[in-house]
Order: sequence, then C-alpha cells, then structure tokens
Amino acid sequence: MEWSDVRIFLAVARGGSFGEAARTLGVSHPTVGRRIKALEVEAEQALFRRTTDGLVLTDAGDGVMALAEAMENSALAMERRLAGNHERLEGILRISSAEWFAGHVLAPVLAELTRRHPAVVPEVIASHRLLNLSRREADVAFRIVPFSEPDIVQRRLMRVAYGLYGTADTAAALHEDPASVGLILMNTAQSHFPDVAWLLDRFPGSRRVFTSTSRAVQAQMCLRGLGIAVLPRPLGDALPGLQAITMPDQPPGRDIWVGYHQDLRHMDRLRAMLDIAESMLSQGASAAD
Repeated sequence: MEWSDVRIFLAVARGGSFGEAARTLGVSHPTVGRRIKALEVEAEQALFRRTTDGLVLTDAGDGVMALAEAMENSALAMERRLAGNHERLEGILRISSAEWFAGHVLAPVLAELTRRHPAVVPEVIASHRLLNLSRREADVAFRIVPFSEPDIVQRRLMRVAYGLYGTADTAAALHEDPASVGLILMNTAQSHFPDVAWLLDRFPGSRRVFTSTSRAVQAQMCLRGLGIAVLPRPLGDALPGLQAITMPDQPPGRDIWVGYHQDLRHMDRLRAMLDIAESMLSQGASAAD
C-alpha cells in the first residue's frame, strides 16, 4: 500500500466526503474516488459507507485507521527531518499567525528576511485557527496562547499592549452616554478572552453590536462608527480615523508565543527568521507595554 493512497484514505476519513478530501489535498474529486475504490479492491472489502451525514468508516476501515495514522506520522517525520537539515537559505517558509499580527507586527520582520535572503519565500497563513505543526500545516506559528502539542519548541517572544478604540464621534458619544455606544467583541468561541471581560465589565449598560474572530474586521467596523473595540495597539494605532480612548485602567495585554516542531530546529531559513524577529520585536515589545 502506497503512502499517497493512505494519505487520500485519511483525508476522506477526516473530511467525511470525497469532495472535502479533494479540496484538502488539491486533487480532483474523481481522483479521490478512484484511489479509494482501488484501496477497497486491494482490501477486498469496503472501507467507507455512506450515511446522511457523509462517509463514515466501516469496521474494516476503522481497523486500519491507526495503522494509516502511524504511516502518516512516519512520513511527516521524514519530511520534517529532511526540511530541517536543508542547509541552503532558500525555499518556502510557512508561517501561521493572526491577520493583525502578520500585517502590523510581523510584516517588517518578513520584509527584512527577504531583503537579507532573497531566495527565502515567506508564506503567511493568516487565520485564527491553530494549525497543526506536526503535520506541517505550518513551519512556525505565532500565537497568544502557549503550545500544548508534544515535540513543539516554544518561547514567549513579546508582550503586546491593547487599548480601547473608537472614532472621534464615537468617543464623544461615549463621554456623553456610555450606554448609547455599542460594543464590538470577539465571538462566542473567544468570549473567554480577558479583554472581552474587561470591556463588558467597564460598560455594563452598553449592548453588543458586532462580534468577529478577526481583530482586523473588528477594527474596520470600529472605523465605520459601529462602536468601540479593544484592539492590539499595533493595529489600532496604525489606522487613521481611530483614536485611543483614555480609561482609568487599560485592557489586559497578551503574550505572543512562537513555536515550531523540534525536527525543524536546524532549518536555516526558520532560524534566520526567528533571529530577525527576536531582534526587532523584543525591542518593540517594551515600547508597546
């Protein structure tokens, strides 16, 4: 059984359909169906069955799932090890971070990286989703929470200050009647963030008018006068039309953690980027606090 076939088997098992597996792997829907059919012919039994919720594993498919995942782990370990031993400063470096952090904090670091090493191509995956570093969904990730996955090398890189922002008109309305101004917040999944509790506690009479997982989207709605929002200062201070609103106390800041799989610790382009980030961002962190 070839790894390419096992890879498709795992994608179907995780995605629940040929179409989702095809999108994940970047191949055609017929290719996925053909390869799964070949696997089932080789196994002489069905590996999936159709349900109203999509494709699910049969008993036979479930029986080989652990073996398929073990093959995946071995293949990914080999891929990471080979990438980590690459001695030339060239190639794609996949970087995961929130959109606001990539655009307003990390951008100067990546510009300096490409200036020093033109053959290195940074590829930023700007998303609030926590990507799996063991599966090489990204080479390195910047997060506001520490990493809990095994075999991840991590460290606290910097601390980012947050502030309360609004337009001039919104700030004036807030001064006159706080209850008349709407609150722009993280969505339900991120409602536990400390800045959400801070904002709700300071303005108990104000109503929620907009929520989003994206700080960049929150900032745009804030800029359009929808309400006030707690934003990272590198983002809020960079947007003309927004102003920081003075409060007796400031919203809580957040630590930024950087992590990568231990197999990539010798990847030169990763080391180069981390050295530049350490040099540039550790200086900016103290100024933002």
